[in-house]
Amino acid sequence: MRLRTLRSRMTAVGVAAALGSGLLAGCSTGGTGPGAPDRTIKVWSLENLPDRAAATRKTVAGFEKRTGIDVQLVTVDEGQLPQLIMSAAAAGELPDVIGAVPMGQVWQMYSNGLLNTEIPKQVIDGHGRDTFNANALELTSDGATSLSVPSDSWLQLLVYRQDDFDEKKLAAPDTYGRALTAAESLTTKGHDGVSAATDPGDVFTSQSFESIALANDCQLVDDDHEVALDSPQCQTAFRTYDKLAREYGAPGTQTVDSTRATYFSGRSSMIVWSSFLLDELAGLRKDALPSCPECREDPRFLADHSGIVTSLKGPDAAEPAQFGEITSWVTTKTAETAASREFIQYMTSDGYESWFGMAPEGKIPVRRGTQEDPDRYLDAWRNSEIGVDTRKPFDEVYPPELLDQLADGITNLRRWGITQGDGALVGATNGELPVPKAVGAMTSGQSSPEETAREADEEISELQQSLQ
Repeated sequence: MRLRTLRSRMTAVGVAAALGSGLLAGCSTGGTGPGAPDRTIKVWSLENLPDRAAATRKTVAGFEKRTGIDVQLVTVDEGQLPQLIMSAAAAGELPDVIGAVPMGQVWQMYSNGLLNTEIPKQVIDGHGRDTFNANALELTSDGATSLSVPSDSWLQLLVYRQDDFDEKKLAAPDTYGRALTAAESLTTKGHDGVSAATDPGDVFTSQSFESIALANDCQLVDDDHEVALDSPQCQTAFRTYDKLAREYGAPGTQTVDSTRATYFSGRSSMIVWSSFLLDELAGLRKDALPSCPECREDPRFLADHSGIVTSLKGPDAAEPAQFGEITSWVTTKTAETAASREFIQYMTSDGYESWFGMAPEGKIPVRRGTQEDPDRYLDAWRNSEIGVDTRKPFDEVYPPELLDQLADGITNLRRWGITQGDGALVGATNGELPVPKAVGAMTSGQSSPEETAREADEEISELQQSLQ
């Protein structure tokens, strides 16, 4: 449990060394970036799945045709981004723009002095700040400084078999108590009450746990920036997750794929997963089709017989909490500013519907509309087609009430550390994975929930010190 790696410390030190050595000298937040502007920009995109990469290339081609700017598009795996950024900074070869960047990574690049923060302000002000979700702007800003241009969001969901719950006369699992009662009642030989991640090597486990933890007001850090995972609220969260995943979940390590497969096969009655599940749940993606007995004749069976909880409440919390992610466009310190600004403006206006339309279930627009048409993008999102091999309008597959919940969820979205100004620590934990390691050890019986909370607290405290 106390194994400690130096990857995040090395990343921070390596980037700082690159900055200090002058490799990034001559960069500024104004002008047109280093050297003469050549109307060519390098863009990294974290949307690297084949179908999304193809959709991005098509949208980018439209921008190139309209503007004459050449875009060198490179798709990048999210897990490799910290190391790639470090290497690019050291070599003086940072991209101009990066798309679909999660909040932790935005803050980590900002703390390392790698972001141009003038361009986001110019783009947001140009579009109109009131056209963006206010919470999205707050979570991607350091006071009055806009770190990025927020683009879209996905939300963490608790999906459950409504028919199983109805048969047992169980209430929707929107509190700790109701979720635990349902999980116990629905766990039988050969059937799990819930599917929840326990993989110690995957950030998905951290996301799953954080969604449960936030529901009980368990915070990564307190208002004094001290790591707070050993708080009573967090100890309760660890105990609850242990019960759900170990006592009422499938044995062995549960991954992003195995949790989905178990729910899709009808062998569990609840699953903690992101909103990216929704197209697959409706049988619209061949490589992840529901396989329950009823699904063979009706691919939509699970979508029609599942309930969805978007926010959960623990016993120590004053109100329910919604976990999710906001992804953004960022510009680096070395960006050619004019062309980069023009590109991001396009990707959040004329190219916006194509961008979030590639996967509407997991790319909920955080820009509601324009000054002239305040609901333009949310209306387009509701009518966008979801799915990969089969495409259907979102609002034909799911009821308007759920789409309202998803759209409203962005306003209620909370995240560990971000609101306290410790986004760099959040980014570092996504590299070191102390929470997934702790959850993996706990759910395999190696440590108690109380020991797990204490050890996770100590490890993240050490990581925090290494970043100072």
